Amino acid sequence: MACVTVPVVTAVAVEAIRGLVKKYEAKKEVPEIRFSRKLKWFSNLLFGGSALLLLEHVWHGEIVPWYPFLTGASNAEDAQTMLHEMSTVGVAMTGVVALAWLGMLAFHAAAKRQAKVALEK
Repeated sequence: MACVTVPVVTAVAVEAIRGLVKKYEAKKEVPEIRFSRKLKWFSNLLFGGSALLLLEHVWHGEIVPWYPFLTGASNAEDAQTMLHEMSTVGVAMTGVVALAWLGMLAFHAAAKRQAKVALEK
């Protein structure tokens, strides 16, 4: 139920890093897709997946609109289970999203190389 917090926190951190990268890139003129835009792809994947997961947890009653919001945080015994879920499932989901993003970057680089080769012919 709390596994959604890991990708959300990661997405917020990526957005903070993206802001710093964007400031740095503003000083340079880059004709291609900037790294800050690629970081935006990553944060969009994380936020989008988190939104769907959040909806699923609300649907199943694991997240409620009253304190402590997460039903697993209502007592100390469930809190340990919740923390274990965050450290296993949440980290694994974030890792899978990161791998998908790296795959997108690899695909983009390959397509860019292919276009360059096609222009040279």
